[in-house]
Amino acid sequence: MSYRISVRALCEFTAKAGDLDLRFTPSPSAEQGIAGHAVVTARRGAGYEREVALEGVFGALTVRGRADGYDPAGNRLEEIKTYRGELSRQPANHRALHWAQAKLYGWLLCQSRGLPEIELALVYFDIGSQRETVLCERHEAAALKAFFEEQCGRFLAWAEQELAHRAARDAALSALTFPFAEFRAGQRPLAEAVYKAACTGTHLMAQAPTGIGKTLATLFPLLKAMPGQRLDKAFYLAAKTSGRQLALDALARLNTGPLRLLELTAREKSCEHPDKACHGESCPLARGFYDRLPAAREAAVRRGDLSQPALREVALAHAVCPYFLAQELARWADVVIGDYNYYFDASALLHGLTQAHDWRVGVLVDEAHNLLDRARGMYSAELDQQRFSVARGNAPAALKKALERLLRPWNALNRLQHEAYQVDAALPEALIGALNQFVGAVNDYLTDEPAGLSAELQNLWFDAMAFTRLAEVFGEHSLFDRTLLAARESGRSAGRSRLCLRNLVPAPFLAPRFASAQSCVLFSATLSPRRFYADTLGLPAHAWLEVDSPFATEQLAVRIARHISTRYADRRASLAAIVELMANQYAARPGNYLAFFSSFEYLEEVAAALASAHAEIPCWRQIRGMEESARQAFLERFVDGGRGIGFAVLGGAFGEGVDLPGERLIGAFVATLGLPQVNPVNEQLRKRMQALFGAGYDYAYLYPGLQKVVQAAGRVIRTREDRGVVHLIDDRFAQPRIRALLPAWWRVG
Repeated sequence: MSYRISVRALCEFTAKAGDLDLRFTPSPSAEQGIAGHAVVTARRGAGYEREVALEGVFGALTVRGRADGYDPAGNRLEEIKTYRGELSRQPANHRALHWAQAKLYGWLLCQSRGLPEIELALVYFDIGSQRETVLCERHEAAALKAFFEEQCGRFLAWAEQELAHRAARDAALSALTFPFAEFRAGQRPLAEAVYKAACTGTHLMAQAPTGIGKTLATLFPLLKAMPGQRLDKAFYLAAKTSGRQLALDALARLNTGPLRLLELTAREKSCEHPDKACHGESCPLARGFYDRLPAAREAAVRRGDLSQPALREVALAHAVCPYFLAQELARWADVVIGDYNYYFDASALLHGLTQAHDWRVGVLVDEAHNLLDRARGMYSAELDQQRFSVARGNAPAALKKALERLLRPWNALNRLQHEAYQVDAALPEALIGALNQFVGAVNDYLTDEPAGLSAELQNLWFDAMAFTRLAEVFGEHSLFDRTLLAARESGRSAGRSRLCLRNLVPAPFLAPRFASAQSCVLFSATLSPRRFYADTLGLPAHAWLEVDSPFATEQLAVRIARHISTRYADRRASLAAIVELMANQYAARPGNYLAFFSSFEYLEEVAAALASAHAEIPCWRQIRGMEESARQAFLERFVDGGRGIGFAVLGGAFGEGVDLPGERLIGAFVATLGLPQVNPVNEQLRKRMQALFGAGYDYAYLYPGLQKVVQAAGRVIRTREDRGVVHLIDDRFAQPRIRALLPAWWRVG
């Protein structure tokens, strides 16, 4: 069996040495890199060959790649690299890696065309100035062959180990059995659909009720499909930490033998030295990182289980950064568990690796109804002028001028704005240019200053980069809006603003991510209406599955309070009626209840009224900015035999992902349709949804609101033994079009 590897991946494994050093990064975006390559190659003469496919074999190793360009007339092979900043400040180990790639391509070309020697060129293209810097070396084919064989030899032992691991992994997965004697109701059709999607290379949207065990019902069939479908990786993507833990628990229960699993966590949760910059002159875990990486990598893959605590233990034992060790191990893990952003974000690690290594991957997206709002956030960016203005006063001299150049066109834009909120059809070119100059100035500064930036300047740098990158792909999927800051926000009477590139429809960004996967399964208890999620998320040709609820209608009584309006204008008048309804239900069946409201203000008003009229009913409340410990304490009040009402905000921490079976929770009150607030931004969303899909109000307000309602109500019935009640408190729930969007198994009275 042959082990396939790209030239880039081989060099990253064998030719990296020395410190981890991010001072010459982040590099240009993928779009800028592609454009830069196109500019360089367009400048070449007739006969110039672009994207030259090459391949070579050494033992069990097959090395493949595409050289950027070759000039047969001059016998010169070019490796093109785009960059920002001053090239003279590039770390030496970055340059060495680029030469290694050029040499491997050089040998593969000499071998394929029988060349005795070749000129190699590193072409560095500055995306700001559009200038090229060309570094040339001439090499004989024999020397390049020796270099190629040396790199392959260094990797070959690892490749043989990986081939053995793959064979053992696939054998174990082929023999994998379901960990229970039988499937729960609803699990089998979901598992069968996931397996079929993986085997046919299609995508699946699956709506399956809460409580059937969706995590196990999706992971098990995907793992079973991996050997037969030659899948390299399985990615399990969750919206919350609790979702990642469910996946880790399911994998532990499956007893998957030699399977390597990796949990990815955010840098701020993994960093051991948050007060230090990511380079060897500042952080001890970055110093000599690549020299110690091979031993750490070897120890990690032997361990297999690389959940966050285990990974940290390995990293610190070898004195390397846990976060960047995890980035490396994503290449060698079989199952990777992480947040949505690791595959769907603009600079997503897992998607980038999938593209670079031509992996065949299966992707599972847990609680996929969350992906819409999360993806909108991934492809949106905001800039606050007040923060830039304050930063100018404290900025180093080298950056002060760049900030002043940025603020001038920004102020000019503000003078033309007469409304507090304004949407523009086009982007301001002068301001975007000044933002790019600011980003470049910070890049230059960082290469000279080991101490790095203040936290505030660093955050502004990241914000500016995100904004400029999204500006390159601005289209009808997004808005550009400007909001004048009030005096209390800006610190002055007027004249400053907040700019936002606001994504409304992430479909154009997500569709290529779906297409990169062999199979992608989106599953949730609330993925209706199907068309709404397909349109906004951009899922390509896909199958749809709606799993019948395993719960009987007799288990849940759903009652509509037809005489109460929770519209904003009616809220004060609704208080007494809501308190009476809650008190009557509690008296009829004392126990634990959750009550959901549209805002903290409404929550507080009802809670205060209930406490005043019925002091005998225990109550506890969600508060703004609740810490993890406080959230846990809130949930710990829901015990078997307990009594009381927990007050929460719909769509918040307690509206989904909360499992309170049996007598821990016997009912819920939902005093809102969950409709998003009517404001200028949501009205723009409504107009755009109407223009694109012909359903503006439904797509902007109704469907997102009812999704939160159904999720919250889903906290009540968790097992086939549970019995409970849900009160839908608003007369609009009685409307036929609203009732039609509620779960079919509910008995609505």
